[in-house]
Amino acid sequence: MAVQFHVAHSATVIGAGVLAAGPYYCAQGSAWSARYNCMVPGTWTPLPALALLETDTEILERSGQIDATDNLKRSRVWLFTGERDETVRHEVVRALRRYYEHYVPASAIALVDNVGTGHGMVSVDHGVSCGSTAAPYINDCHFDAAGQLLQHIYGPLRPPAARQTGKLLAFDQNAFASGDAYAISLADTGYVYVPGTCETTRCRVHVAFHGCRQSAAAVGLAFVRHAGYNRWAESNGMVVLYPQTIARHGFGGWPLSFVLNLNGCWDWWGYTGPVYHTRSGAQIRAVRAMVERLSEHR
Repeated sequence: MAVQFHVAHSATVIGAGVLAAGPYYCAQGSAWSARYNCMVPGTWTPLPALALLETDTEILERSGQIDATDNLKRSRVWLFTGERDETVRHEVVRALRRYYEHYVPASAIALVDNVGTGHGMVSVDHGVSCGSTAAPYINDCHFDAAGQLLQHIYGPLRPPAARQTGKLLAFDQNAFASGDAYAISLADTGYVYVPGTCETTRCRVHVAFHGCRQSAAAVGLAFVRHAGYNRWAESNGMVVLYPQTIARHGFGGWPLSFVLNLNGCWDWWGYTGPVYHTRSGAQIRAVRAMVERLSEHR
């Protein structure tokens, strides 16, 4: 989702930190391709050709469905693949690097692939054992993924705060989803961490997308509190937005909607509709509206 949001809104998003994910529009609108071609590619389910994905990107750019790819020249991108990650294979993340290299200077792209972790957000001192792939999908590897990606994207930062004194606020996501977050597999409640300094001065906004099975509905506030972003935000005047998904198992709600999102993932294969990966995508529009609301804060 971070890749999709970055490419769709590259005029205003200055970079992306991506753990265990593939190239933009990898799934091509197919849940099957998402599960196999874009996570565990093989002989009969290969990764899509990068030339195809680049052509698709250019078509979307020309039709005005995403921001101009020229904006990506000024982006900074941090990528990560765990040595023991069997959920999303290493070649998928390396394909993402090659995709970005078509638009972003190679010197602005970092790839970390030497940490012995399973599939999850990698932490300095919180979570399950480093090599595990288990809830809440935060792995204690004595490695500061949040800090590394933030410093790569934003440049040198002050050391993380020893103590967090900012506010973790809950907000109604329905207000950013045409009044019906459930219809697009979003939770009623999202979260935002606001350092004290950001209550009186303007601050940068960083969007932290949780992984599949890692929403508040699935693991409580583990990701929101322990992914590692808040302590860096505290000392560097940065607001962290934590939008939230929910799992959907088919028909539900009123008006009735059909969404099949069993693991509470962000939509990177099209369960909310065919334009999910563009500025018109339902979830991308909702998160963009959240960011815009934060940017109005004085």
